[in-house]
Amino acid sequence: MKNFSAILYIKRTLKNRFNLKSKNVSKRPRLSVFKSGRHIYAQVIDDVAGKTIASFSTLNKSLKTKKTWGMEGAVEVGTEIAKLAIKAGVKDVVLDRGGYPYHGKIKAFADAAREAGLNF
Repeated sequence: MKNFSAILYIKRTLKNRFNLKSKNVSKRPRLSVFKSGRHIYAQVIDDVAGKTIASFSTLNKSLKTKKTWGMEGAVEVGTEIAKLAIKAGVKDVVLDRGGYPYHGKIKAFADAAREAGLNF
């Protein structure tokens, strides 16, 4: 019972990914988001081919001069990942929240990605 919270997190994440696969949406790439205490990471993944199409995070050099934690960083990452995905030819994606609730940074990220042109 040492890592009970870690086990619950893994189960929640696996359940979320299972729900994505069971809904038969694997035809569209997956926009996966991960957040740590200070940073947010995003990837557009093609599960059929098993390749990452685009990735961006608050650790990228283009964001080093800006405030990257909090809502501002989530909005910047959402905007940039949408630009990279559209540049790669992907417009329709499925949002994989990774088990995080849809509020706060995740909601700001998703709204920014939608405004930049992604459909999910």
